[in-house]
Amino acid sequence: MILHPRKLIEFLTIIEKLKCNTRHSWTSSGRQESVAEHSWRLAVMALLVAEEFPQVDREKLITMCLIHDFGEAITGDIPSFQKTKQDEEREDLAIASLLKLLPDNLAHEFAGLFSEMAELRTAEAKLFKALDRMEAVLSHNEASIDTWLPLEYSENLTYGTENVAYSAYLSTLREALRQDSIQKIEEARKNEKSRI
Repeated sequence: MILHPRKLIEFLTIIEKLKCNTRHSWTSSGRQESVAEHSWRLAVMALLVAEEFPQVDREKLITMCLIHDFGEAITGDIPSFQKTKQDEEREDLAIASLLKLLPDNLAHEFAGLFSEMAELRTAEAKLFKALDRMEAVLSHNEASIDTWLPLEYSENLTYGTENVAYSAYLSTLREALRQDSIQKIEEARKNEKSRI
């Protein structure tokens, strides 16, 4: 079933908020990143690394990356280190309300993907989650360290490590990001000492 033009416009108008709703992450130009920008770059990451994972359905993986934060069009972004069970339930309800706007076939497909992402049992879901974590670390590394919260000095060194452990390639990528974080922290400390 094809989405009726009015329903398509209605759905797109709601998820347009993903372009407006900001995340905790900042861009290299000094402004807060939107949820849509995170999802877009996550999808690009998936596209670029998919060849390393021939068992993964690339289209399914990229779809996961593009839809994973749909609920945040309604709820806004809550950083993972602040998210409660209630926040997750609220986001699940937001996703369910959005999926009701779609034709049954799409709603069913997307609901299945949301379940896969939550359960982390499939190769696509595991890769999606690992990349999602690393995209956040990469964003922090690119932003000014002035935007980091105190807990992020340690969090940026470990965030997502458990999600990449199953893959040598992902572990190598995560280690490169960790090294970039260490370098950023050390440079910030040197600059702080030179100002004293």
